[in-house]
Formats: sequence, C-alpha cells, structure tokens
Amino acid sequence: MPRSTRFIALFIGLIIAMLSAPHALAIDKIVVVGLFKDTAVVRIDGQQRLLRVGKTSPEGVTLIAADSEAAELEIDGERRRYPLGAHISSQFAKPASGPVMRVWPNAASGLYIADGHINGFAMEFVIDTGATLVSMNSNQAKRLGINYRLEGEKGLSQTASGTNTIYIIELESVRVGRIELENVRAAVHEGDFPAYVLLGNSFLDRINLQRDGKVLELQAPP
Repeated sequence: MPRSTRFIALFIGLIIAMLSAPHALAIDKIVVVGLFKDTAVVRIDGQQRLLRVGKTSPEGVTLIAADSEAAELEIDGERRRYPLGAHISSQFAKPASGPVMRVWPNAASGLYIADGHINGFAMEFVIDTGATLVSMNSNQAKRLGINYRLEGEKGLSQTASGTNTIYIIELESVRVGRIELENVRAAVHEGDFPAYVLLGNSFLDRINLQRDGKVLELQAPP
C-alpha cells in the first residue's frame, strides 16, 4: 500500500475512534438519588440516569462501583465517591471566581456547622444537603424579627416526628463566611424543630459545593 494511502487510512481510523469514544461534557451538578448493589440512579445536571457498573452516561459519567452508602463515579479518567443525596458540584465544572469557604465536620456531632448571618443577624448553620430549603424553627424566626405568619405561605411538612405546620418565606439575605446570597427561600417550622438553622438547597443549589475527603468546600458563583 502506498505511503499516502496508509496515511489516509490511519487518519480516517483516528477520526472514527475519536468520534466513537465517550467524552465527558462540562458537568455542573451530580446528585446520587438512588443506590443499589452495582447500580445507581444519578441526576446529572437535571437529567436522571440509571447506571450499572461499567456503564457510561451520555454525559460521559461512568459508574465504577455502588453500595448502600455511595457511588464511585469516573469522569475524564478521575474517580470520586458520591454519597446518597449529596448535592455536589463536580470539579469538572467551570471554576467559580467567588470567595471560598471550607467547613470540617464537628468532632463531637459530625455535623457541618458554619457561622453566618440571616438578614444581617448572626446565626449558626448546619449545612444540610437533605433539606430542600433553608429551615428554622419559629422561635429562631421570632428572634430574627421575621413575621412569618403574616408574610409567609402556610403549608405542611412531613418530619420524623409527624406532620408539622410550616410557613414558606423569602429571606432578604443569607451569608456564610464571605458568601452572601439575596432573596433566599426558607421554611419556618412551628415549634422547636429543627434545633439548628439548616442551610438547605435553596442556598446550596445557588453556589458550588464540593467534597474533598471529609471537608466541604463552598464557593460563591462567579
């Protein structure tokens, strides 16, 4: 075969291989919503995928292993474990340019506790990726001067202790470290639950959240 013909054949083969190989797209958010043996249900940028070990999603995410606690995913040749329910921004997303805050688990409780502010008032938060909204009890809301019954939308919430009356409100600002967001939806629970103000996904979904071992890294959007 002439050299030029061999070169053309090699070039065409290379193009075909590149087109057929899976490529990871830019991924902003990965959430593991279901875990089974060797199988995981994963939400990738809002698209829900059922992955089995060795299977790659259209976004280029491959399931390496899965158990009752976490799924090990591979993106662009790098592997990470993602626990059930955690809303973790992938390191493959475009880097944010805002301030960063790193939070370690509390030695006694294992909770991720961070100091911050609500509407300018100092507050201690528990970072809770399982909470849909920033959540507080009615006594905490009163201390913040929030007239939740007048300003809020009444509803019901199912908790471990039963059905609880809540009021959906909008906070003027929520700040953790140097990361501050305005107009954050929150829930006020009648009674003493939750004991801590929960920094839920109405705040966390608007920033980049990444786990580095046991450390949570919060980074403001650009």
